[in-house]
Amino acid sequence: MEYSKIVAVTGLPGLYELLNSKTDGAIVRSLDDKSTKFVSSRIHNFSQLESIEVFTKRENVNLVEILKAIDTCKEKLPDEKDNTALKSYFIKVYPDLDFDRVYSSDLKKMIKWFSVLKNNDIEFKLSEAISQEEPLPVEEIKKEEVIAEEKPVSKPKKATTKKPKEEEEKKESASKAKVKKAAPKKKSEK
Repeated sequence: MEYSKIVAVTGLPGLYELLNSKTDGAIVRSLDDKSTKFVSSRIHNFSQLESIEVFTKRENVNLVEILKAIDTCKEKLPDEKDNTALKSYFIKVYPDLDFDRVYSSDLKKMIKWFSVLKNNDIEFKLSEAISQEEPLPVEEIKKEEVIAEEKPVSKPKKATTKKPKEEEEKKESASKAKVKKAAPKKKSEK
């Protein structure tokens, strides 16, 4: 099971593995009880854990960063019902969190999600092949330069309009052809 396939569904507790998506919803499997069900996208929204970001005092960070920080922390997870314990735990684990915008309900959710992911042995890893911080290998940079040199940049052509008399005459003749006159009525004989 991959971290990139894990979703949170609005209105449903816990986390789910996305098995298949359809136009009107998705088939998901619960990570808690392993039950599989169809969830309608008309009623529920799906949020991939990979796309969730958390507010910090500087730039927003991906949820993976927070989960990794929780994983490396030696302290025991706090009780989800005690808001002050949650806040003091996250101050120790990730002090850059913006606690004015990250509510205690969000902290509870992160603790629950962490324990569910740990119980299912899911690695906290983004699915991006090349991260933004890593530079491209020199060979790939050279290939991109060669491709850029081969394709000359051309200016987009202006669209020409052909409206003058030709199109107007075509429209008029087409409209005249469509209009049919009714046959004259027969005169009744007396």
